[in-house]
Amino acid sequence: MKSKKQILLATSALVIIPAMVGFFASDAEAATKKSKKAAATAAAAAPAAALAAAPAVKPEQKSELAEGLDKFSTDNFPDVKPGSLGYAILHGTPWINARYRYEMVDQDGFAEDAYASTLRTRIGYKTGLWQGFQVAVEGENIMALGVDHYNSSTNGKTQFPGVTDPEDTALNQLYISYQGLPKTNITIGRQVVNLDNQRFIGSSDWRQNDQTLDAASISTQFIDHASIYYAYVNKVNRVTGPYATNGAYDSDSHLINASYEFDPALKITAYDYMLDFDDARSSSSMTYGARLTGKLGLGNDFGLIYAAEIANQSDYADNTANYSANYYLAEPGLTWNGFTAKGGYEVLEGDGISSHAFQTPLATLHAFNGWADKFTTTPANGLEDRYVSLGYKVPFGDPLVKGTDILVAYHDYESNHTNVHYGTEWNAQIQQTFYNHYTLGLKFADYNADKLFTDTTKVMATVQIKY
Repeated sequence: MKSKKQILLATSALVIIPAMVGFFASDAEAATKKSKKAAATAAAAAPAAALAAAPAVKPEQKSELAEGLDKFSTDNFPDVKPGSLGYAILHGTPWINARYRYEMVDQDGFAEDAYASTLRTRIGYKTGLWQGFQVAVEGENIMALGVDHYNSSTNGKTQFPGVTDPEDTALNQLYISYQGLPKTNITIGRQVVNLDNQRFIGSSDWRQNDQTLDAASISTQFIDHASIYYAYVNKVNRVTGPYATNGAYDSDSHLINASYEFDPALKITAYDYMLDFDDARSSSSMTYGARLTGKLGLGNDFGLIYAAEIANQSDYADNTANYSANYYLAEPGLTWNGFTAKGGYEVLEGDGISSHAFQTPLATLHAFNGWADKFTTTPANGLEDRYVSLGYKVPFGDPLVKGTDILVAYHDYESNHTNVHYGTEWNAQIQQTFYNHYTLGLKFADYNADKLFTDTTKVMATVQIKY
């Protein structure tokens, strides 16, 4: 099995990546001319309420698509004046995002490997401001290219390992926001919400269909150095998509997140997430806690970074379980000339009963506890994850090299209760964004089972074009 894994990894690296680099390098000269005026279109595509840490209303830098629309609207509708509703509609921000992913999963216990070849396309538009109001809409299509040789969670192909990227065509976002109050944003509708490091609330953007919330939210920075966020969530649209039996949760949930940054060395965040799901009562819970983050210069280009967190979770609303479980995180790190080294210790408590384990149902789960995705649900005996990582972001070179992200990480897993060793995992990634619009990535995960789950290897190659 190991030799097969190595062959698959080498094939992906030696065939897919050079081919993609060659394709985009052919357009390098033209793209370089445009790069100076290219904007960060991710800000245009995300809702104003997406980040509790950055809700203040600021003028957006225009993307190339938006600049083109401005010119077209000005040339063809010269009588529509700034400040009017018509001007806000015609001079908005369009975006398009196409992301192809090939994901291979080799998992013991399955006679065949999974091969998922999927393309996600999103097209969106956000109007300009009119009397403080703004409207955004985004549509999404996900299709499997070729034979869907994987279990998508909706295609019924359970003979293959799972890759949760089902086909769908859906309304991904639709919201109206009001930004007429100082440093405040009010958003109502279907929106992306990412709080802090997304350990508890996140959009799971790694999956082709991300997680969105039908919610009313308010974020404000009316107090200097402070950020306050609140949302009432009526519905959770999950990554399994609209055609899955568990694709959405009706909700009566409340999210509260507040932070204060004293200086770069210390930011304190406190939160309380009260999750009430009609369709998943066993996942209804109240989680409150505090998070500390910061960075310090140590001289000679060295820097210290850290994160520390503690939280408690208990049953809430109609959850019939009666439990209390804790969460702990300690994550110190050092930076130097593009290198980042971290060590971490994360604990999600459990007492041997599955309904009593600390769970994070609205998290961006892929970002935590290894990219093999073995611990998206905390085991009954809890989880202790000891990990180290070394990353390097290339700080020099031409646009094909500068900014390349390289990361290697190692995880050692065991239970929080009864001291059972679950297994270990290696992760590796290389990713680069060229000329603001094109992203190539190759990712690898290898989980070696001990007393839980089975050996699993994943190879994931991604190509993304974003305007």
